[in-house]
Amino acid sequence: MTDNKRSRADLPAGALITIFGGSGFVGRHVVQALGRRGYRIRVAVRRPNEALFLKTSGNVGQIEPVQANIRDEASVARAVAGASAVINLVGILYEGGKQSFNAVQVEGAERVARLAKAAGVPVFVQMSSISSDASAYGRSKADGEAAVLNHYPDAAILRPSVIFGADDQLFNRFAALARLLPVLPVIEGATRMQPVWVKDVAEAITRAVETTACNGKVFELGGPEILTVRQIMELTLKLIRRKRLLLPLPTFLAKAQAYVLQLLPSPLLTVDQVRSLGQDSVVSDAAIAEGRTLKGLGITATAPEAILPSYLTRFRKRGQFEPAAEPLAQD
Repeated sequence: MTDNKRSRADLPAGALITIFGGSGFVGRHVVQALGRRGYRIRVAVRRPNEALFLKTSGNVGQIEPVQANIRDEASVARAVAGASAVINLVGILYEGGKQSFNAVQVEGAERVARLAKAAGVPVFVQMSSISSDASAYGRSKADGEAAVLNHYPDAAILRPSVIFGADDQLFNRFAALARLLPVLPVIEGATRMQPVWVKDVAEAITRAVETTACNGKVFELGGPEILTVRQIMELTLKLIRRKRLLLPLPTFLAKAQAYVLQLLPSPLLTVDQVRSLGQDSVVSDAAIAEGRTLKGLGITATAPEAILPSYLTRFRKRGQFEPAAEPLAQD
């Protein structure tokens, strides 16, 4: 029987793995997962000094941040040189300046894949997203996948649903708004999401590097529960023990609001995100049937309720010191 796991002859102990975007929300967990397995890790980021904290995730000299910008050919070529595997995690949620969806998620992904192939890197893993072409973000993710596969037909593509964890921009954002506002708008519609824990995503990426069974496949990563945006907000309010009115917001009003909010340096909402919220972000029936899921990678998905209290308690009226039996706060 052929073993689907790569042997150490293919990916030897101490093999060098380059991670683009390794200092980000998902990246830091991927670095930790690979570090525990003993690989050497080159973290390719625009500002290496801001990624020095990652060096404590491994032994001395095991993890090394290097300067690279996926919009720059020379820096990408240096970052992939000599690597046994390359992982591209770079992505943006909104556009700003030179950081456009096309420049980062299409041209950037193509550049990393092309130069990695030219350098003879045998393994390539691309993190994408469960998203639709209803938004510019979703279209760029799909185009980025196609660009990678053009150079690496055997690349592993991983598409997570919305990701939660201590530094997420989902539950934390709702909780922060609930702490400030007596009424929270909920964009109309029953858009469904399948929140997946960041550590489960990181483990999936790590296994995609290590197993040839992932070659040329697209995996869809979702948690054990499918929730609407309203249900996500209700769960958040329950955990932070606050009562807030959830007010339905028509899509056209949400877009009008987003036109203004997207002018902020760090937009709370953009028009493109409103369009994206009009489509579900859940694992497809085809992926489930074909085993292209967390379960197919041997990972048991973690429920949000098991993790969220560990970082949302700070949004309670008295933080972690609030008694469990305290009535919900209305303030």
